Amino acid sequence: MKHTISVLLQNKPGVLSRVTGLFSGRGFNIESLAVNQTIDPDVSCLTLVTVGADAIIEQITKQLHKLIDVIKVTDMAETDYVEREMVLIRVKAEAATRAEVLRVIDIFRGKVVDVSPKSYAVEVTGTEDKIQAVIDILKPIGIQEIVRTGTIAMTRAKKTV
Repeated sequence: MKHTISVLLQNKPGVLSRVTGLFSGRGFNIESLAVNQTIDPDVSCLTLVTVGADAIIEQITKQLHKLIDVIKVTDMAETDYVEREMVLIRVKAEAATRAEVLRVIDIFRGKVVDVSPKSYAVEVTGTEDKIQAVIDILKPIGIQEIVRTGTIAMTRAKKTV
């Protein structure tokens, strides 16, 4: 089962290496990884997606808690949360296909971020399924390059006071 894990870390050199080393040392795979500093520049938020049985995920979270520079570990499967990815896609956009590319991007609420005589670079954000759907639709038109972020996730705010 796929799990999204959010880890608050001290923003220091080598911390990310220790986290990824924990995974590689135990033979666990990281499906995606995204990290950047939080509103506090001394703290980073790392969001990673991994696959494993509940017992393995529990082992991973316990091992993460043991790392010195780890502040907090949250398995998002235990909370209500939102997640997003972003993809940049360079797709062929010659005279015959320009309108079709723009129509597809409009349907997926994406936007064109770079234009050349023979291609568009487009940006789309959304769930992993949405990102895969836009890739599948643009593939027959002619995708030239894809750059994809990892999943980022945030717990939902409480709806009651």
